[in-house]
Amino acid sequence: MTVIDVFNHDVPAEDDFGYSQAIRSGELIHVSGQVSLDGAGAFLHADDFAGQLQRTYANMDKVLDHYGVSRKQIVSQVLYVVNLRQNAAATAEGNLAYFGGHRPASTVLGVTELAFPGQVVEISFVVDTKLPA
Repeated sequence: MTVIDVFNHDVPAEDDFGYSQAIRSGELIHVSGQVSLDGAGAFLHADDFAGQLQRTYANMDKVLDHYGVSRKQIVSQVLYVVNLRQNAAATAEGNLAYFGGHRPASTVLGVTELAFPGQVVEISFVVDTKLPA
């Protein structure tokens, strides 16, 4: 029997919507869009791009820590950004600060709205566990 390696933050939205934060499939880990949620599932920093980005990266790190992998093993990401033109510089600065010299494949999409009122950023990504950490 195959064991599915799934990670959740154990927040209500996972059951309400019926999804997992991450699932390992062979050498790859597919991670759902990470957002600015606290440990109880409350949405933080409404309309505060910098605050949401910082918390989103912290939640990304929780996923990475669960699987024992590093940021350097992220091979691709998709960033969903409300008011992209207004938040483009902050998006780039945050990305460079988070990844340092690592450069995953990236797509940045400007969107009109996201799931939570006041949500302005969401990041999904894929990790290759065979890459050096």
